[in-house]
Amino acid sequence: MPEPKRFAFVVSDLYGGGAEKSLLYTAEGLRQRGNIVKVFILRDRIEQDIPAGLEVGNLGVITDLTKALNNVLVEKWQASRIGHALNQFRADVVLSCSCDKITRHLKHPNLHFWIKSDISARFRDSPKRDRVFARQRRQYDHRKVIAVSRGVQESLLNEVRLEPAEIRAIYNPYERAPFLALAQESADLPHGEYFIHVGALTPVKRHDRLLRAYLASGVQTPLILLGKGNQEAAIRTLIEELGLQDRVTLLGYRANPYPYIQGAKALILTSDAEGLPRVLIEALLLGTPVVSVDCPSGPSEILTQDLADFLISPENEKGLADAIRRMDQAPVTVEAKHYGQFLAETVLPQFETL
Repeated sequence: MPEPKRFAFVVSDLYGGGAEKSLLYTAEGLRQRGNIVKVFILRDRIEQDIPAGLEVGNLGVITDLTKALNNVLVEKWQASRIGHALNQFRADVVLSCSCDKITRHLKHPNLHFWIKSDISARFRDSPKRDRVFARQRRQYDHRKVIAVSRGVQESLLNEVRLEPAEIRAIYNPYERAPFLALAQESADLPHGEYFIHVGALTPVKRHDRLLRAYLASGVQTPLILLGKGNQEAAIRTLIEELGLQDRVTLLGYRANPYPYIQGAKALILTSDAEGLPRVLIEALLLGTPVVSVDCPSGPSEILTQDLADFLISPENEKGLADAIRRMDQAPVTVEAKHYGQFLAETVLPQFETL
């Protein structure tokens, strides 16, 4: 065990989904290993459950006024406030997540930008592509970068053409026991077998692809959708157009989705882009098999060995339908070998080398 370090995590808030959960798991895991850890949020918006022993401090530097002004001088003022807090905490390692437009102005010698999504996949066919990539280079060139997967790392280097001071891929860390405990909490689970999709109701998650492939599969096992987002009305309309009202149900957002995931026959992911889709890893930790498109990036690093038989090209909706049908007929058995690389005891020591 290396000497304990002082880790500071800087994030806009703790209101969102996967990225914020991953940050808290990582911070708490490092704390439990004897490190001194503090999470700094920039505004008081907290939706996630905070582990009992983890210190969270609100710096209050994102306000209606700073958002309205939105210029470099404001960003530098915000960064100066953050820098003062980091100095008082005496941080050995600083990890910035989702607030890099501000933290890029920090001068801390061991500041790492933790990138959790594949920006190149999201903007590959967008007219904004060159502008977005240029902004990425301005923020991260000659800086230290942590990518959430090897796919994200390769994308940053080969597509965005980033020139970082250093870059490494470190997976999000997981412990199985908390997920198993959460999965035992009471929930209004459907009766009988069902497939499940868990994710925001947004265009990148491609519920249209999911619903078309599900219909084409011909399976009668119901499909449950968990999540919230601005595409809910469009998804409901498509369900009706495809005549799937009797087999597909939107259950909305659940703060604890794990009883639903563990109870499912399989989880399906159909996104255009991911970073390292934690819902796939969480499903495997709960013993739930997965059918996924091989989008950039992450699924091909998660569904390995015999699970790779259910990894399908995003453009191949016929293949996706066939995979759903095969999983319905003979669900695969998830074993420890399928998720060992993501366990905390494998991952956290990599953060401790920063």
